[in-house]
Amino acid sequence: MKISILIPGILAVLTASAFAEAPEGGHPMIVKPTPQQLAWQEDELSMFIHFGTNTFTNREWGEGTEDPRVFNPSDLDAGQWARIAKAAGFKLMILSTKHHDGLCLWPSRYTEHSIKASPWKSGKGDVMREFSDACRKEGLKVGFYLSPWDRNSPYYGYGEAYNRHFKNQLKELLTGYGEITEVWFDGACGEGPNGKKQEYDWQGYYETVRKYQPNALIAISGPDIRWVGNEDGVARETEWSVQDANPTLHGKTGKVWWPAECDVSIRPGWFWHKTEDDKVKSLDQLTDIYFKSVGRNSVLLLNVPPNDRGLISEPDEKRLMELRAALDRIFAVDLAKGKPVLRDGAHVEIDLAKPTEFNVVMLQEDIAQGQRVEEYRIEALSDGSWIEIAKGTTIGHKKLDRFPTVTASRVRLTITRSQGAPLIRTFGLLRAKFDKSSEAR
Repeated sequence: MKISILIPGILAVLTASAFAEAPEGGHPMIVKPTPQQLAWQEDELSMFIHFGTNTFTNREWGEGTEDPRVFNPSDLDAGQWARIAKAAGFKLMILSTKHHDGLCLWPSRYTEHSIKASPWKSGKGDVMREFSDACRKEGLKVGFYLSPWDRNSPYYGYGEAYNRHFKNQLKELLTGYGEITEVWFDGACGEGPNGKKQEYDWQGYYETVRKYQPNALIAISGPDIRWVGNEDGVARETEWSVQDANPTLHGKTGKVWWPAECDVSIRPGWFWHKTEDDKVKSLDQLTDIYFKSVGRNSVLLLNVPPNDRGLISEPDEKRLMELRAALDRIFAVDLAKGKPVLRDGAHVEIDLAKPTEFNVVMLQEDIAQGQRVEEYRIEALSDGSWIEIAKGTTIGHKKLDRFPTVTASRVRLTITRSQGAPLIRTFGLLRAKFDKSSEAR
């Protein structure tokens, strides 16, 4: 069996006698991502925009009885949102076009409970239009969230009548605003105005998306991207993109490529609240979240809610720029780049030529060919002895291991278990500045 190490300018093929045997072409059950899933994973950072009646009523969940006239931002500038997102390194933005309260941020023809009934732009505005245009101007991809739970709709709880209504609204969003990269559904299902709950036609919703936006990824309560399972922005240490299919969402059984998305808000709440202006997450918190999401084979979806003027607030913008600067510093220099790669049985060694300080190892698989690594360890040659500095299970798109700073002249990666021949795309070494509490998290 062989292991291929793909490092810029280097292709090293090793005999990996420590690995379980598998066919030369790889594990026969290797599941691979679609091109759309691969591109989404490579983007790494997405921004959520929660905006609506809750922004003006100081609530997190509206009841569906709110007067649309409360929605009246004085200075709404979606271009500001997009410029900030781009400067902070985000690649995709997702707008909450309708939350559980049912107010549509586009002039839907299927309800009067929309911004048509608000004083903003005399009822002639379209937040989704301004949002999608702003994203494209900045070269960002466009996504939207549409809540299946609608506490205002008179159709909710009446089976096919509501499912038809929901598909009609989906069609409006899918056909009126250009290319859509991600459609985000949660599984919220409460009572409607009639006190009844709705049985969602998930497969019908997916068919609508596939019909009008065949390249769009359907997330969370969807077959293409799954929820990581918490709202802390933290993935598991062992995070597989290959999962057992959910028969309800996938319509089948077996193994599927279903990568994780980690959603978290930059503030305590998902919507803006004046009292939370001084509660924006610290730079250390956001950096830690990045390492535990992107650095654990997931995509980070960070919510940044506009305020009641329709702008991202200064504390949020400031923190996003600090995060971007911190990440740029961390990844500025790969100490392993250009260094000789040594091959020794099942090991891959980087020869640093002289004692070098580092405290982060970055590993990446070539996930276009599937996720394969099940277990690995990393050792450093320090003061003439090999010491273990990190070990882990899954790698996937990116695995970032932090540890107290070590000084070593050589670093060794050993893949101890894998599904088929491991394909390592990157073996990098970084010297990052962390505070004492986060260096070895």
